[in-house]
Amino acid sequence: MHPTPNDLIPMLIMLCRCTGNRINEIYNGKFQIEQKSDMTPVTCADIAAHCAIVSCLEMITPEIPVLSEEADETPFEERRHWQRYWLIDPVDGTREFINRTGEFTINIALIENNQPILGVIYAPVIGACYYASRNNGAFKLLTGQQAQAINVRYSDRQKLVVAAGRSGTTPEFEHYISQFIEPQVITIGSSLKSCLIAAGEVDIYPRFGPTSEWDTAAAQCILEEAGGMITDTNLQPLRYNTKESLLNPDFLAFGDVDHDWSCYLRCK
Repeated sequence: MHPTPNDLIPMLIMLCRCTGNRINEIYNGKFQIEQKSDMTPVTCADIAAHCAIVSCLEMITPEIPVLSEEADETPFEERRHWQRYWLIDPVDGTREFINRTGEFTINIALIENNQPILGVIYAPVIGACYYASRNNGAFKLLTGQQAQAINVRYSDRQKLVVAAGRSGTTPEFEHYISQFIEPQVITIGSSLKSCLIAAGEVDIYPRFGPTSEWDTAAAQCILEEAGGMITDTNLQPLRYNTKESLLNPDFLAFGDVDHDWSCYLRCK
């Protein structure tokens, strides 16, 4: 009998912690920075984490294919037939790793029928793990503590907290938040932005600019189980492995699902 997604979570947390220890060793030492073909940076930490995670997943779930940011590209003609697969970003926030902000994560998601049904996000420097599986709620686990259930919050329109990436904002982002009443903008790297929404600390993360499917999949499961959503600008949940490109559309990650967050896109 195959384990359920929820059964896999303790093993995935252990895997993330072990991999995170190796990443921290590299992070605290000297490392070289190289450029990938898409001109994004990569370090030996990305590669080491990729190898550790993929080898473990292939051992415990050999029947489930793995798609990783650091793997050779899998043609869409092959992966389009996948009903279930692992989608991982071994180090989400490589620039944050390089800049030593500590705001990078390991992202592991299980995708089924184009939707994330399990997500684990671990921040090695912070020692925080966020995780969820479908219909089982979302949780935050700090080193040495018990896991705590997390939930999004109702948004006070007078006191909105907005997450932004450390790589800078776009004119679209500035226009979007300009319609809020004195929003508080916090900058933080990687998928931690969505995790803070899931934990009820942030209201929205509007993203206008390129991201890839491994950047959002684990966070989407966690945020949905906490009561929020990650959607395109038409408020449709992001879907995975539906096309040749692995790039996401512009998206909105938010907690309060009773508010029409797309209305600010229609304002000129």
